[in-house]
Amino acid sequence: MTSQGHIPKAAPRERSRSRSLGGLRARLLFSFVLVAALSALGTGALTFQQARTGVLQQSQDTVVNQFRQSVDAAVLELPSAPGQEELDSLVARLAREHQTQQWNVLATYGDLRAASSDLASVDGPTSELRASVETRPVAVFQRVRTGNHSSLVVGLPVTYSGDGYTARTLSGLTLYLIVPQKSEQAYVDALVTAVERATLPALGLAALLALLLARGVLRPVRALSKATRRMADGHFDVRLSVEGTDELADLAQAFNDTAAALEESITELRRMEAGARRFAADISHELRTPLAAMTAVTDVLAEETPGLVGDTADAVHLITEETLRLARLVDDLMEISRFDAHAAELNLDDLDLAESLRRTLAIRGWPDDVLTDLPDGIRARVDPRRLDVVVANLVGNALRHGGQPVTLTLRRAPDEPGVLIEVSDHGPGIPESALPHLFERFFKAGPARSRSESSGLGLAITAENVHLHGGHIHAANRPGGGAVFTVELPLRPHGKEEPT
Repeated sequence: MTSQGHIPKAAPRERSRSRSLGGLRARLLFSFVLVAALSALGTGALTFQQARTGVLQQSQDTVVNQFRQSVDAAVLELPSAPGQEELDSLVARLAREHQTQQWNVLATYGDLRAASSDLASVDGPTSELRASVETRPVAVFQRVRTGNHSSLVVGLPVTYSGDGYTARTLSGLTLYLIVPQKSEQAYVDALVTAVERATLPALGLAALLALLLARGVLRPVRALSKATRRMADGHFDVRLSVEGTDELADLAQAFNDTAAALEESITELRRMEAGARRFAADISHELRTPLAAMTAVTDVLAEETPGLVGDTADAVHLITEETLRLARLVDDLMEISRFDAHAAELNLDDLDLAESLRRTLAIRGWPDDVLTDLPDGIRARVDPRRLDVVVANLVGNALRHGGQPVTLTLRRAPDEPGVLIEVSDHGPGIPESALPHLFERFFKAGPARSRSESSGLGLAITAENVHLHGGHIHAANRPGGGAVFTVELPLRPHGKEEPT
């Protein structure tokens, strides 16, 4: 009979209330801020690019048109082959007319060159721009940036026709205009500042929205986590409040339905198992009285057995053995019932383990049947009666089902304060398929044992007694043949005190 009435609680764990960087709140906040930052930066960059292009394009077109118009008006008074004086007068006139715009003008004609007085302080036209202007009858411009300052350089070739200046034939006269773009640069800087100032509030707003959303999402998630922990601790009556009609509400409702079904199943399971335990305990208790009478009768019959012959003697021998077997089964069932009801207690005593193990063998008449390796001086705090049951069950099983020699060994545990008790034999060993089930109730390792005098509860009771001490037991096959059972017991059971 397996015990299912006790629902084990989850092992206690230390749960930190702080949220790590990988928490849901942090991820929501990071995601919102990242999206807001990318959106703000992307929008700002696109706006800045478009505005900058528009400003510079408008400024460029305005300057080029003004320069062309001013040149067209000024060259009408020039001779077809101007000299140095005419070039100086031309650039001075153009620079004077647009003094507020800080025009710097350069004129070239053949080997002649004339420039305004301020031209030396700015970057002039590049060789690429000069080559283009001197070979193409169109205005050419170029934006030159030096450090934090930029300038617009415009090259304009003067063209003529047979009866005057036109825009079709190069005359050899070229004019260059260098204009500092201070106002345009200031406008662009203002755009950058505006984008930066708009990004910070956008990020703050995104962070605020992320916190509000995380709060709304995490509240039901935290409630679900808390309810799950309470359910793991055995509180199956926990329920969540269902609010709204979204997915979180569906999740809360699904949890409530699952918890209700689980509570109903656990309640029914506990009721059935409690009834099963009570039934086994009651049956065992009720059988003890008639078994006592039957045992007394069989004892009387056993005394008369030497005077009986034939079938009568066999019948008396059989009923005596079966009565003793039934008595052992009832005692085992009573012991198992105490474990199931958590009524089993330890009566601890400080023992010399070697002496206690020798006493177990002597009481049952096994000293000559068992090889021992029991060093003196190993003491532990154990329950003498339960330790006697453990050793007697293991040695008895080895003698009945194993092969000689049977060895009982005692030694200290190598890794932690405790002791190891080993019982080994040289028999056929345990089938591999049976090893995981050896300590289950009413389990017998093979068909040959199904009709043995064993109740099938001995190893289960042995394991319960070991676990009650806070120890462990396991079985294995020896490499050379035979089985070995190892019991590990602490020197002092943790949290176990001798009842007062």
